Amino acid sequence: MQPQGYALITGASSGIGEEFARQLAAQGWSLVLVARSQDQLEKVRSELMSAHMGIDVVAIPLDLTVPGAPADLLQRTQATHLDVEVLINNAGVGAFSEFASLDLGRIRQMLDLNIVALVELTHLYLQPMLQRRRGGIINIASVAGFAPLPYSTVYAATKAFVKSFTEALFEEARQRGVHVMAVHPGTTETNFFRVAGESPFSHRARMQTSVEVVRESLRAFEGKKSAIVTGTSNRLLVVMMALLPRRWVTSTVGRVMRRANIGPPAKGQ
Repeated sequence: MQPQGYALITGASSGIGEEFARQLAAQGWSLVLVARSQDQLEKVRSELMSAHMGIDVVAIPLDLTVPGAPADLLQRTQATHLDVEVLINNAGVGAFSEFASLDLGRIRQMLDLNIVALVELTHLYLQPMLQRRRGGIINIASVAGFAPLPYSTVYAATKAFVKSFTEALFEEARQRGVHVMAVHPGTTETNFFRVAGESPFSHRARMQTSVEVVRESLRAFEGKKSAIVTGTSNRLLVVMMALLPRRWVTSTVGRVMRRANIGPPAKGQ
């Protein structure tokens, strides 16, 4: 993937987003980094500018859940003539809890960030890519999008949306020279679980590092794939979920979550 403009990365202040920034900077890409944390963004920007001569790194602190924020971001990048060649929709948030116990504000945040902001940014930045007949979009989904997940109901559903949306858009956009791809990581060593609440699945297998996830993702993007499930164990899990009865998968996940004290106590306890 040869640098021809800027790569714009949301959720770029830590985790997978930060690692995308590091690996793309090493390839010679100039970057637009977007996240809520201005201090952390500036830290990443300074490190990348010092480590890689000849690239430009722009930090834009922005809360993408605020109505109009994606359009504001487009206006700011266009006003400063930042030609976004690749868009990486990485920003996302989750929660592990019984749905009825979740705060409505947290539910709205997941919907606004994981779906609404992602769709709006994709729509806004896809237009100039189609006009140039060149560019790419990477949407970060999750293995959680392959099956209903009790006690992670809204998060899993948002990732199922991203999966379907991205796979369909891949077919539309490739006819006009733009490559769109979904990335499905499993449990990854980031601060996601600190924010979302501990998941019992994070203790059942070795978590991938952000370095591994991004390396696999960029390799798949180079290969023009429509989607990639990162990690061998995650690929096996997705195959198993496809083969097993959906009701059995949902029931099993529910039991695991309840035993981890994420859901309500089982009957008789």
